[in-house]
Amino acid sequence: MATNIGMMDGAYFVGRSEILAWINSTLQLNLSKVEEACSGAVHCQLMDAAHPGMVPMHKLNFDAKSEYDMIQNYKVLQDVFNKLKITKHIEVSKLVKGRPLDNLEFMQWMKRYCDSVSGGGHHNYNPMERREACKGGKDASKKSAPPQSARSSATTAPKSHPSRRSDAAPPVKTAKPPSSTVNVSAYDQQITELKLTMDSLEKERDFYFAKLRDIEILCQIPNISNLPVVDAIQRILYAAEEDASILEEAQATLMKSDSQKRKSIVNVDVDVAASATLSPRQRVSVDADVHCSVSPLMTY
Repeated sequence: MATNIGMMDGAYFVGRSEILAWINSTLQLNLSKVEEACSGAVHCQLMDAAHPGMVPMHKLNFDAKSEYDMIQNYKVLQDVFNKLKITKHIEVSKLVKGRPLDNLEFMQWMKRYCDSVSGGGHHNYNPMERREACKGGKDASKKSAPPQSARSSATTAPKSHPSRRSDAAPPVKTAKPPSSTVNVSAYDQQITELKLTMDSLEKERDFYFAKLRDIEILCQIPNISNLPVVDAIQRILYAAEEDASILEEAQATLMKSDSQKRKSIVNVDVDVAASATLSPRQRVSVDADVHCSVSPLMTY
């Protein structure tokens, strides 16, 4: 049973159309977008389908419009997760805003989990009957019914006048609107894709901004704030404009500090080498001079 699924798992590569088809077939709904399930009631009923009787359906609100009402649904979902010992984190603050990417990712996880529990089938589950106890559940069931009645009326309408071909001419003129509806649906799909792209870019931006903020806090530690490398990093971080000279200045600062360190190391090596070339008598005399020059007030 998969409760924690990595982001590179195949579950997160399932498309929106497949997710919608799975929701509508499992719960007998008529959702057109994944984010329409942002109220949390759909997620709760999916868990009810996977674990019949586990979800208190009378506490759900399928007519939730405000964030407060939606949060009440997610509280029910969290209680179910706790009972089943599911450690999946529910990002309620993002889901209730109806953002397409967040809702798609969570619904992808839901599908993977429900498939792992039930094997993808809910043969004895009656979703419409279970929704009758929910607030707004009957209305949600009614919304899924019109497409079938519309199809039946569409199939019976032409049979009333099969022989009158003169009346069939006007509908030819009205056959153009379907192309416009196709264009509208295409635009809607493009808008959804742009929203998904924007959400992913915002997540990437926030990720790298957090990294830069961590580096800035690290550079402010007193023990290392005076180091040349920290000064070079801060120059790059606080640069007001994109300028290649800033990087060159930071590199020059580091090279200068390295050269100073090398000079000090060379001076120390020279002193060590000079002391090594002294004879034993010279060393004794030098040590005696140093000992005597400590303080003129010393007595023996």
